[in-house]
Amino acid sequence: MVNDFSRQLNEIPEGWVQAMGMTITHATKDEVRAELTVGRQHLQGYGIVHGGVHCGIIETLSSMGAYLFARERGQHVVGLENNTSFIRAVRAGARLRAVATPITRGRQTQVWQAQVIDESDRIVATGRVRLLCLESDQSLAGEQVKGALSDR
Repeated sequence: MVNDFSRQLNEIPEGWVQAMGMTITHATKDEVRAELTVGRQHLQGYGIVHGGVHCGIIETLSSMGAYLFARERGQHVVGLENNTSFIRAVRAGARLRAVATPITRGRQTQVWQAQVIDESDRIVATGRVRLLCLESDQSLAGEQVKGALSDR
């Protein structure tokens, strides 16, 4: 049986997922999925979704999946690189879904790929995220690293 951590991740009261109104629909170490209805807060000056929203969705889902894999080894992850390509413009009201899956999961780094898809099953954005695996005793920006599912 595969553990789905979507409920626990959606219950985190703060952070990017909540601020964007995104819902995690499936979260395992092998695949993370989410949905988002585009609102005015997601738009840039031309009335289309800001590229940072697509980058954030791709990085967030990839980071969650990478963390769920790394935590089994007592590690945490942080993003090193996000390469996102914008394929199709999207406006307010659109329903987006996204999926991230691993490309490679090594001892020190992981690479994940993700796609953002509209309600017509068209790719809106696609990207890859490279993540660094940190040991549990390492610090990040001067503080001990906490994972999304750590005791808060």
